[in-house]
Amino acid sequence: MTIKKTQIDPSKSAQIVTEARRNQELREQSYRGQALKMYPWICGRCTREFDHKNLNELTVHHRNHNHDDNPADGSNWELLCLYCHDNEHQRYEETRFGSSKRATSDSATAGSHNPFANLKDMIKKGN
Repeated sequence: MTIKKTQIDPSKSAQIVTEARRNQELREQSYRGQALKMYPWICGRCTREFDHKNLNELTVHHRNHNHDDNPADGSNWELLCLYCHDNEHQRYEETRFGSSKRATSDSATAGSHNPFANLKDMIKKGN
């Protein structure tokens, strides 16, 4: 049995990638522009203020992490600085996929001492 491999046309592939990137940029400009008109230029986490000089450091965060969910009322957006936005996505990924390093280190260092193990007996002795 032979498997037939299909050839990918490099020019067609490049065209698809270019179009996808252009569409993404248009989508981002659209909701970013709307969000910057709607909300004050302040990070929603650290409250850092922005002006025209550093506005490129203020990003639009999708609260439900779905970049295609862009309601006109802006209810899925919040403005975050680059650092807080990165932190938000890191926390989301850790929650979503778990952090095996953290789980391993926490379970390895967890104590086995229970200060209340003999509490019932101590209370009986006290009476």
